[in-house]
Amino acid sequence: MPELPEVEVVRRGLAEHVVGRVIESVVVTHPRSVRRHLEGAADLAARLTGLRVASAERRGKYLWLTFDDPETSLVVHLGMSGQMLVQPVDAPAEKHAHIRAGLDDDTELRFVDQRTFGGWQLAPLLEVDGTMVPEPVAHIARDPLDPLFDADVAVKALRAKQTEIKRVLLDQSVLSGVGNIYADESLWRAGLHGGRLASGLSRTAMHGLLTEVGAVMGEALAAGGTSFDALYVNVNGQSGYFERSLAVYGREDEPCRRCGAAIRREKFMNRSSYSCPRCQPKPAARATRP
Repeated sequence: MPELPEVEVVRRGLAEHVVGRVIESVVVTHPRSVRRHLEGAADLAARLTGLRVASAERRGKYLWLTFDDPETSLVVHLGMSGQMLVQPVDAPAEKHAHIRAGLDDDTELRFVDQRTFGGWQLAPLLEVDGTMVPEPVAHIARDPLDPLFDADVAVKALRAKQTEIKRVLLDQSVLSGVGNIYADESLWRAGLHGGRLASGLSRTAMHGLLTEVGAVMGEALAAGGTSFDALYVNVNGQSGYFERSLAVYGREDEPCRRCGAAIRREKFMNRSSYSCPRCQPKPAARATRP
């Protein structure tokens, strides 16, 4: 699933190519791509037609468009393979282009989704902590690249959790934008094993970790995100190249870029965690009650 840098790359593309445009038509060709919009495809198409796109917004891994109708937002769920492409209206349709919105400049905004886990959903905007966000995004915490992000608030929330720090990093209601890739990269940079208890980390250590989270995602954003396959692309269909800079993720048995030890892979929540056994020693086993 795309993480913050990848979603921000898409948001910037939409801000450049779609904001200010009027939606003249909407065609939905796969019902799963609008399953979150409970009123159905016809309602979504009718309500979007004629609206002018006012802005492209993001919080963490969540993306949405606002319109000249201040009560409406279009939440875009990218899922595992969703793409938002801006194409000439006469360009051949992609095989998995399940939603096509015609714009007033002879282009189309296309939602392409091979695995159909993503989709579009219209939702009202709510004010949360002084910011207008769609109702489905209201529970999502601010991310480290948000101008209003408060590191002290985030540290307090992180340290309140009695569970492993990596699990907390992936909890979007505590800190948004971080997924498996950037959690592993940030923990490596901070010299912390993902199994360390969040509540056991000092404020200084937690602030240091948040600094690394912001740094790694900022560098990934500058590189256009991380693309392991052709499923993640920007609005022009181009891939990011931050995977070339990954220090641990996906590098099992390769040498640590800091100390040379072989990178290890461990099972984690039906996924994998990558870390350096020397730079990120495992925490001592916690005693259990008999």
